[in-house]
Amino acid sequence: MVLTDINMPEMDGLTLLEKLSELDVLLKAVIVSAYDDMENIRTAMNRGAFDFLTKPIDFQDLEITIGKTLQELMTLKQGLQAREQLLALQKELSIATSIQQSILPQTFPPFPERQEFEIYAQMVPARHVGGDFYDFFLIDEERIGLVIADVSGKGVPAAIFMAMSRALLKATALTSVSPGECLRHVNRRLCRESDSGLFVTLFYGILHIRTGEVEYSIAGHSPPYLLQATGGITAVEYKGGMVLGVVEDNEYQVGRIVLQPGDGLFLYTDGVTEASDADQNLFSEPRLTEFLQRISSSSLPEIIQGAVSEVRSFSTGLPQTDDITMLALRYLGS
Repeated sequence: MVLTDINMPEMDGLTLLEKLSELDVLLKAVIVSAYDDMENIRTAMNRGAFDFLTKPIDFQDLEITIGKTLQELMTLKQGLQAREQLLALQKELSIATSIQQSILPQTFPPFPERQEFEIYAQMVPARHVGGDFYDFFLIDEERIGLVIADVSGKGVPAAIFMAMSRALLKATALTSVSPGECLRHVNRRLCRESDSGLFVTLFYGILHIRTGEVEYSIAGHSPPYLLQATGGITAVEYKGGMVLGVVEDNEYQVGRIVLQPGDGLFLYTDGVTEASDADQNLFSEPRLTEFLQRISSSSLPEIIQGAVSEVRSFSTGLPQTDDITMLALRYLGS
């Protein structure tokens, strides 16, 4: 706090105010002047003075003014500290976003040497970091694993739980166990090692590249759509069990379908079907089915990017409230 008179021998108070404004310092100036010098007082206030006192000085009024000025300075200081903390948090979230995006496969086509299938995927997080994830990986030369999942909750806790779930699922899947056994093991580990109260819905499938057979198991997730080369669109039968991370001793059934050359699978999270418009109508499974029927013969990037555009157009003017994640596979034959 600076307490200064307007009339001073070397530099007057009004000039001092201009000099103070050039300093990168948190300060407040209180001006002292004669009672009848209102023109200079107004000039001082216009140049940034916080308050003023008139002569003769009332020392009780001076004490109150000093206290009020110091309180204002403390409030400003706390605001600057909060701003610095917010900037640091935003930087950390930006780094977390980069890390999360690097966890998910981003290179397409992911296996350019393989001519038996095509894969494309995209996640659009609702926040800096999200709870959805997708993955695909070669188990061996004849099998590829496909995963899409949605962690309950939002933000950093969901992102951490997502990373843990993805790591557990992939590590278990690469041991060549069946989809049902894989989900049973992951569920048991999540229940034992996490007390966050979060859970994850998930689809895990294994494509047998030589035959087109897909073994799969679902943990509380929306079943994917089968995109038939003939143009038919049907939801895959639900086979599996309940969500992962809640009840330790769950069992998970295994379903099977056979893809013909040209057939595909469209996997998605509920950020697609539960997106809403201004009237609280949901995008819904029927609307997604109708879209897929119109575009199923297109390339996989066109299908997924088109679906993202369709959802955004449906929710025009509203903020995105949930992660939007999709993965598509097309079987081309062995």
